[in-house]
Amino acid sequence: MMKLSDVSVFVATAEVGSITSAARRLGLAKSVVSERLAALERDLGVQLIQRTTRKLSLTESGRCFLPRAQRILREAEEAAAELAVRSGTLSGPLRLAAPVSFGILHFGPALYRFLAQYPEIDVSLELDDRFVDVAAEGFDAVLRHGVVGDTRLIAKRLTVSRRELVASPAYLAEHGCPGSLDELASHRGILYSNRDSDWRFATGKGWSVVRPAAGLRVNNGIVMRDAAIAGLGIALLPTFFVHESLESGALTSMDIGVRAEGAELFLTYPPGHRSSAKIRALADSLRQSFGDPPYWDRDDPP
Repeated sequence: MMKLSDVSVFVATAEVGSITSAARRLGLAKSVVSERLAALERDLGVQLIQRTTRKLSLTESGRCFLPRAQRILREAEEAAAELAVRSGTLSGPLRLAAPVSFGILHFGPALYRFLAQYPEIDVSLELDDRFVDVAAEGFDAVLRHGVVGDTRLIAKRLTVSRRELVASPAYLAEHGCPGSLDELASHRGILYSNRDSDWRFATGKGWSVVRPAAGLRVNNGIVMRDAAIAGLGIALLPTFFVHESLESGALTSMDIGVRAEGAELFLTYPPGHRSSAKIRALADSLRQSFGDPPYWDRDDPP
């Protein structure tokens, strides 16, 4: 009789296209993945995967079996998730990724509260500002800041934040405070290097993009904030990076007559994921921790 664990290995291998990636996704050794694939093929009496030294492909039997195997796993996961939620006993591993700066400032503290509520969940968190492929790299869920371009993923919106143009009082005293998009374009910008056309503003004619000369390009929000405090130029940053600096006076926000594009936060994961009950519980906990509006956009933070 075929085992559910063997079916799970087959589905992961078929979806990611290699035994190595499937092993990473499932947290197993490559040898274990190969053994379970072979065991499933023996139980079914057919070859599901054609293996060569250069590539892996599904046989006709494998292509026929894959959608049914995915449905089997999805129904089993949904049943287990429903029982876990009913009993209030969520447990087991949960591998997460999040951007570095937001992870340090906000995600970490919110995660601690989640783990206090569900102490049987074993979380592994990696902070990284690069784009993380949820499925191929073996993560259960990834916190994303901005648009989620991958339509294969489920995206649970957690909260939305304002973005503000900020600079140090010293920089504005020396270079002046811009009052329009044209004046803003003549200033030095502290730019986020991982996103093109990052300075977008809503106008009566749609979105306008400003591309100032770069005083600094960097892929980290905390460094951008600190560079602005040091007087290197103007930065456009979410308020979750700068709310304390604005309150202390280390940074000043400016009004140029148009609204900057906001910043949305999502928790993303593949559909039919085995940890979906834990991910839903995490999303609910994060929403409660961040608030609506989020505490960094309120006058009365917790």
